[in-house]
Amino acid sequence: MKTFIPKDKDINRKVYLIDASGKTLGRLATKVASLLIGKGKACFAKDQIVGDQVIVINASKIFVTGKKKEQKVYTKYTGFAGGLRSVTLEKLLEKKPAEVITKAVTRMLPKNRIGDVMAKRLRVFAGPDYPHKAQKPIQIEVS
Repeated sequence: MKTFIPKDKDINRKVYLIDASGKTLGRLATKVASLLIGKGKACFAKDQIVGDQVIVINASKIFVTGKKKEQKVYTKYTGFAGGLRSVTLEKLLEKKPAEVITKAVTRMLPKNRIGDVMAKRLRVFAGPDYPHKAQKPIQIEVS
């Protein structure tokens, strides 16, 4: 039996809508990353982009367990001397709630060019409004 290599005509991409209000951050990010990668599809190939597009709304209403809001720290380095910047999850949720979900999901994706393209197919919005209604996204529930 020959190895199946998916072509563009074999890949049926969809647009999914996920409401993040009251959902746990890690469980939501795992489901979104799985949809972006396309692991559940029959035509999955790890060297091709077969995943779907995902729109996440209400990112500001995300839920985290334990003391992660105060204790989880996101760090980045500017490249200059003394340029190590850090911010807690609590402050990041106040300023940029969409970035919390974006960081959680993109860090679960492959660290290569394919992962970069997958990350561009993710749209996260802090509130309930989103400009992609013309794409008729399929709303799915995440536990």
